[in-house]
Amino acid sequence: MSTSRSFTEYVSSRFYNDFFSAVKEYVDDNFSNIDLHSNSVDNIDSAALVDIEVKIVGVDDREGVKITFAVVLEAEIEVSETTRHYDNSDTCYQWFMISCEGDLSKNLDDYVIVSIQTYNQKNKHNKPLSDALVPDLHKRNVEAAAADFLKRNYPEALGTPMPLDVVKVAGRMGLEIKQHCITQDCSVFGQIFFADCDTEVYNADSDLMEEKHFDGGTILVDPEFFHLRNLGSVNNTIIHECVHWDRHRKVFELERLYNKDATQIKCLVVGGVKDISVRSANDWMEWQANTLAPRIQMPLGPFKVKTAEFVKLYRKELSTFELVDVMQPVIDALATFFCVSRHAAKIRMIDAGYEEAVGAFTFIDGHYVPPHTFKKGSIEKNQTYSISAVDALVQSVMKPQLQDARQNGAYVYIDSHVCLNTPKYIVKEEHGNIAMTEYARLHINECCLAFNLKVKSTNKYQEEFYKECVLFRDADSGMVFEAHFAADKSGSVVEKAKRMTSLGKEVMDMLAKLPRTFPEALNMLIEWSELSMEELAEKSLLSDRTIRRMRNEADYNPSLESVVALCIAMQLPPQFSRHLIDVSGNTFRYSNQAHFIYESFILGFYNQSIHECNDLLRAQGFKNLTEKE
Repeated sequence: MSTSRSFTEYVSSRFYNDFFSAVKEYVDDNFSNIDLHSNSVDNIDSAALVDIEVKIVGVDDREGVKITFAVVLEAEIEVSETTRHYDNSDTCYQWFMISCEGDLSKNLDDYVIVSIQTYNQKNKHNKPLSDALVPDLHKRNVEAAAADFLKRNYPEALGTPMPLDVVKVAGRMGLEIKQHCITQDCSVFGQIFFADCDTEVYNADSDLMEEKHFDGGTILVDPEFFHLRNLGSVNNTIIHECVHWDRHRKVFELERLYNKDATQIKCLVVGGVKDISVRSANDWMEWQANTLAPRIQMPLGPFKVKTAEFVKLYRKELSTFELVDVMQPVIDALATFFCVSRHAAKIRMIDAGYEEAVGAFTFIDGHYVPPHTFKKGSIEKNQTYSISAVDALVQSVMKPQLQDARQNGAYVYIDSHVCLNTPKYIVKEEHGNIAMTEYARLHINECCLAFNLKVKSTNKYQEEFYKECVLFRDADSGMVFEAHFAADKSGSVVEKAKRMTSLGKEVMDMLAKLPRTFPEALNMLIEWSELSMEELAEKSLLSDRTIRRMRNEADYNPSLESVVALCIAMQLPPQFSRHLIDVSGNTFRYSNQAHFIYESFILGFYNQSIHECNDLLRAQGFKNLTEKE
C-alpha cells in the first residue's frame, strides 16, 4: 500500500465540477445575503463565481465503510454594480463549506452533497479521520478504544478475567483465519486481505513462491511463526490483524480509489509494515494495531484483578513481600493465563502501575539482568539503568562528566549497571566475587547511572514502537540498542561520586608501602589478594611459569596484557593497578584502541572475570589478553 494517499487531493480532483456547480448555484441564489467585502463596489448588483480552491477536507467516521466529509473551499467571486453613469466591478474571496456523504465500498459513486453554507470555524467532527482516513487515536484514549472493540466483538472479556479466544473474535467479525507460509525467510508474520485476490505466497515443499487465491476477510498466519515465537505472539498477530480490519478498512478503500489492484496489508516480524516512511499512514496504522492488540487481549480492569491474585500467591509461595522479587513469576503466570507473550504481559503490568516490572526480564550480553527496582518517575520510558558492557566501556571513556570519578574507581560495572563503588551498594561475597547489595538492588536510582536508549534501526516507526517497551530487551527481539549517558537523570549519583573517596585507609596505607620495583610490588599485591598460585594462574589465564618469572626475575619484561590480566585476576583497586603497570615499565598508548579497553578494565571492570574481559575484547575485534583462553 502507498503511504501518500490523500483524500483531500482525491475529492478535489474528482468532484471539482460538482463543487463548482454547487457553489455557483448558492452564490447565484444568495449573493445579496453573503457578506462579500469589496473595496471598490459599494452596492453589489450581481455576483459570478470565477473559480474555487479546496483548502480543507474534514472526514467523519460512520458505520461500515461509510463516511461524511466537509469540504472547505475558497471561492473567487466577481462582483459588480451598475449605475446610470458607469459599471464597476471587483474580485472578492469567500470561504464555503460543502457537507457530503458516501460509501467508500461503492467508490463514492453514491456520494451526495447534503448542504452548503458559508464557512463556520465552529464546525466539529464527531469521529475524525486523517487525510489518509486513519482514525484518530490519542494515547490517553487507547484503553477506551480497546474496551470499545471488546464491547462490540467479545464483551464477556470485560467482566471476568479470561484468555481471549482469538478464533472466536475473528469469527464474530466475519473473518477467517488460515495458516500458510507467506515468505521464505518468515519476515512477514501476518497478512490480512481486504478484497478477493490472487497473490504469491511461499510453498515450502517446492521452495518457490506460487500464486494462490484468498477471499477478502482472510487473515493469513505463517505456521513457521508458531515455531519461531510462541502461542502468545501468534494470538497477538491475529488480534493485530483484526484491529486492521476494524479500524483501517477505510484507508484500504481510499487506496483502492487510487489503485484498483490493492488487496492487503502485510505486517513484518519486526513490528512495522513494508515500504514505510516517517510518520506515514502506515506508521499510524501499525502503531494503533500494536498499541491496541495487547490491551484488547488484557483489558485493564480484569488484568489488574488477575495480577493482584498472582502477586498475593507468589508473595506467599516465595515468602517475600518485596514486589520486585515476585515480578518474574507473576509476569510468566499472567502470560500463561492470558495466552500472551512474556513481553506483552510485562508491558501490561507497567500500564497497570507496577513499575517494579521494569526491572524484570531485561536481557543484556547474553543473560537476564537480576531483578531490580527504582523510585517511581526516576527515568523516562526511553531511559534505563541497565546497559551492555560495551556501552558502559564507551560511555566511561567518552563522557567528561565521568572521567574523574572513573580514574579513582568511584564506579564499578556490575550486573549490567554502572554502580557507585561503596560498601552500601557493593559487597564482596564468600568466593571473592563482588555483588550488588540487596539495598542497591531495590534502590537502583540511588546508586546507578542512568542512560538514554536509542534503537539502532533504519525504520523510524520501529524506533517509536520500541520506545513503548524499550526496557524489555529480550533474547528474541532482534533489536539493537545504543546507550548514551543521561546526565539529567544521574545528577545525584554523579554528585555522590564526586564527594565520595574510593581510597579507604587500608588502600591509602597499602599504596604508600608498595615498592617501586615490579617483582616486589607484584608479590605484595598477590599477598594482599590472598590468592594462591593455582588460583592466580586460573583467574589470569597465565601459566605458572610466566607468573613465577614475573615474581622472581628483576630483568623480566612482562607485556601490558599480562600485567592487566593479573590486575583483573586479583581484582585490584584502580590505584593498585596503575602502580603495578607503571613499575612494570608499561604504559597505555592511546593511539592503540585496545589500550582504551585495557584501561577501562582496570578502572571499572576489574570485578569482572578474565573470560568476560576477553569476550568484550573479541566483540570489538581485538585479541584476548592472554593466549590461554
